[in-house]
Amino acid sequence: MREIEENKTYRHFKGNVYKVLFIGNDSEKTDENGNPVKVVIYKSNHDGKIWVRPYDNFISKVDKEKYPSAEQEYRFEMVD
Repeated sequence: MREIEENKTYRHFKGNVYKVLFIGNDSEKTDENGNPVKVVIYKSNHDGKIWVRPYDNFISKVDKEKYPSAEQEYRFEMVD
């Protein structure tokens, strides 16, 4: 499984760049084992907005059927 690092910069496959601030836990959602779902808290380098996304979604591969022209293999890839 890919590991996401805090305080590193990642590029979304659509081109925007974000800094991962924290890896956290969702207080409302649990996995099939009853553990909190991990989330990634990240900040846009473009407009400063803060975003939260499930960890598994953050590390997922790009759906090449839906986005055939995407150049990245993964939804987010580290750039530094």
